[in-house]
Amino acid sequence: MKKEFPHSSEVLVEIKGLKKHFIVKGGGYFKKEKKIVKAIDSVNLEIFKGETLGLVGESGCGKSTLGKNLLRLQEPTAGEVYFKGQNILNHNKKEIRRLRKDIQIIYQDPFGSLNPRFTIGQIIGEMFDIHGIASKEEKVNKVRALLELVGLDSNRINDYPHQFSGGQRQRVGIARALALNPEFIVADEPVSALDVSVQAQIINLLMRLKKEFGLTLLFIAHGLNVVRHISDRVGVMYLGRIVELAPTDQLFDHPGHPYTAALLSTVPDVDQRLKNERIVLRGEVPSPANPPTGCHFRTRCPIATEKCSAITPQLNEVRKQHFIACHYPLNIGQSLKSMLSNS
Repeated sequence: MKKEFPHSSEVLVEIKGLKKHFIVKGGGYFKKEKKIVKAIDSVNLEIFKGETLGLVGESGCGKSTLGKNLLRLQEPTAGEVYFKGQNILNHNKKEIRRLRKDIQIIYQDPFGSLNPRFTIGQIIGEMFDIHGIASKEEKVNKVRALLELVGLDSNRINDYPHQFSGGQRQRVGIARALALNPEFIVADEPVSALDVSVQAQIINLLMRLKKEFGLTLLFIAHGLNVVRHISDRVGVMYLGRIVELAPTDQLFDHPGHPYTAALLSTVPDVDQRLKNERIVLRGEVPSPANPPTGCHFRTRCPIATEKCSAITPQLNEVRKQHFIACHYPLNIGQSLKSMLSNS
């Protein structure tokens, strides 16, 4: 079934020129050499109100770093992040605390993100304590209601995290994220640490809650099948840059960037045509401390030319709502193998 997009023309979150650089010590004799790791390299992105934007890419491409910088859990090196028209990078600590009621995060590790010394009631109830928005009795009632909302027994309010399974702990994390009725949630690989059977339950829960509460989600994940199931649009990241962005069906049916096409071709049952056109990328992902000039993907791209090393491709709208950062984007129905055979 085709997905409708966009759910709203209203931009809830806008990212402009976002960069995050880490300075690390080199391996010299005196270890005085310093290298700059460009985890996020000039990302521009809009997230529409009411949509789920999936973000995919190989490990180390900058997906989780982008989510944390967007929420100011890490401080960006440069750029702007707008939430409802306000640049939140200009907010002070007090303003950021108030903003936490509107933007929340669901972490990847459902055990590591929960304080093992606190009961489930204390973990979720802490949200109300920090913002001072509920009496003791109201807090207990709200926590019980949240547990029921995410499919947990409210009578377990005094249990500790270790007494729950991985899937149940992730439900607790979701309940905590929903406690203050946020508008925007970053789900940072929320199912990657769970069994496959449990993953489907958590994805369906997120989809139900999104519809019920009108949430906007940034869904970060490795699994392309999971992303296709939950997302309205999908962004593909490679070495700190977004290389393709499109409505989900458009991206999966007609990938335009060589990296996206190669990525999809390795996933079983995503697309029969791509399955028959499987591309094996050569080499490893370059270090973000020493990325290639021009297009970061060029050292692994089978169709790269000298132009790719000299000029950085920009994210341009090649088709309606379909943005690609490539000098030689694939046409609809075109595969990397057919392009190679005709070159």
